[in-house]
Parts: sequence; C-alpha cells; structure tokens
Amino acid sequence: MIRSIVRGTGTALPRRVMKNTDFAGVVETSDEWIVQRTGIRQRHIAEPDETTASLGEEAARKALEAAGLTPADIDLIVLATSTPNNTFPATAVEIQQRLGMTHGFAFDMQAVCSGFVYAVNTADLHIRGGMARRALVIGSETFSRLLDWNDRTTCVLFGDGAGAIVLEAAEGEGTLADRGVLAASLRSDGCHRDKLYVDGGPSTTGTVGHLRMEGREVFKHAVSMISDVIETVFDQAGITADDIDWFVPHQANKRIIDASAKKLGIAPEKVVITVDHHGNTSAASVPLALHTAVADGRIKKGDLVLLEAMGGGFTWGAVLLRW
Repeated sequence: MIRSIVRGTGTALPRRVMKNTDFAGVVETSDEWIVQRTGIRQRHIAEPDETTASLGEEAARKALEAAGLTPADIDLIVLATSTPNNTFPATAVEIQQRLGMTHGFAFDMQAVCSGFVYAVNTADLHIRGGMARRALVIGSETFSRLLDWNDRTTCVLFGDGAGAIVLEAAEGEGTLADRGVLAASLRSDGCHRDKLYVDGGPSTTGTVGHLRMEGREVFKHAVSMISDVIETVFDQAGITADDIDWFVPHQANKRIIDASAKKLGIAPEKVVITVDHHGNTSAASVPLALHTAVADGRIKKGDLVLLEAMGGGFTWGAVLLRW
C-alpha cells in the first residue's frame, strides 16, 4: 500500500524575540505569573515585513533542503493557517508563487491550532489517492496581528512562526512497521465556537477582529478531547502509550500538555515541549516542535511519533506516523 513518509522538516521564526519581562508597561502581568500558568517564557513577534507567506516560504525551503528536493519535485502545497496574507487568494498559492512553482496545486486549511494535524491527514489522503506524489505541508501563523494587546489573558499566550514538512509517497506493507502516516483521527464540535474565536470577519464585521478566549472553558475541555482522538488512533493502530517513542503535542499550555500525557500514560521524557520558547503559534506549533526534536537528534528513523492538536471551533485531532 502507499504510505506518506516524511522526507524533511524546516522552520522559520521572526527576528524579534519578546520575553515575558517585555510585557512590563504593556499589560499588568509578570514573568512569574505567565510561567506558572502557561510555561511560556518567550515568543517571536513578526515585524511588518514578516508575513504568514514569507515565514511559510522560508520554512518550506528549509524542509525541501533537508529532503534533498526542489520546488520542482512538489505536486501539492497544503498550508494550515488562521492568519492568511489576504482574504483570498489562498496564502498557499502565494507561497507556491514565491517558490517559483507553476505546476501542481495549493490551498489553505483552516482549523485554527489543529490546522497542521488536519493538513497532514489531508495531504496523506491526496498522496494515497494518487493525486500527488510529494507534498509540502506547512503551518504558518502571524497570530500577533489578531491579539488585543490590552487583554493580558490572551496577548501573553501567542507568538508567530512557521514549520513545514515534506511528505512523499512510498510503498509499505500495510503493517505497523511501515514508515509514514499510519493512523489519524479528526474531530470538531461547533457548539464550542464561542469559547475561542476572533470577533471579526469579512462577512460579519468587515474587519479582522481580535482573538477572544474563555481560558478556563478551553482548559476544561482540552484534556478529554485530546485523549479521545489519541485513544482512537491507538485503537486503529493496535498500540498503547508504551509503544510511542515521541509525543509532539500542540504547544498551547504546558499544564494542558502535562495533564494530557499523564491521563494517556505517556512518560514525561517522551513529550516534546517547546512552548517555553515559542508560545502558542497555533497551526505552526506542532511542526515547530517536531522540527526541534528532529534537529536535536531525539526523533530518529524508525521512531513512532504521535502528533496532536486542539483549536478553536473546537477542532481537535491526532496523527500517528513512523519516522
């Protein structure tokens, strides 16, 4: 059977680093307050010349370089983002143009923080369906553009950045030993849309709007929803938490990550955490964390890797793959 294997990873981060102490004079908060409640110590904030498209392009080029490929080798680009450069066309098409591609097809995926997990599954389906042989899957965000910098409960949480992977079709035996994407589970429930949303849009206010969140409500639902899709993936693959080599969760809040891993029985030493350096970068958080663990040598060929995310909507999902 056809499997979608990861050939390379890459990331891009804005030049400006904003530490917790830099919020002094912006909102009433402190480094201790932020670290205790979220685990975040710093985040990157995009300058005016740094956009979702430019960061996505940089991450894509690095992933291609790691894979030993060029844009000419790519058939499909799926960009996960909630902060597109324009309402339309899709920012994926702009990245396609920046890469010099006039072939293949590209589109955006909007599932907020779950976007990258949704995008990996979507690209995998296109590859296994024969519509593409190689795909760039990108998560790129400039969430700082959506923040209300007077709201200390949200502005300290988010950052900007991008991450990308190259997926390539390869023959597998149809067993758990195969490399590539092995199982996935995606969910959403619009009943929770008012718990995490942006209060603007072209069809409602005609403005971009600002991010609004009921933090306690999000936390209350997060662990059970995350556990739900991960246990479904475990059942699909016929494995348990003990079989996982690495858990790469959405980097929203260290307390949610720790609670989820504990509930699922995933050992702390198997959890990849980068929220302290990047904050919550929405759809970029999983590929940023994934690349970090690949680059420092933790994730190696043959390892069983679990990706997970939850975002506004609510949306949530998990993907299991062998490196």
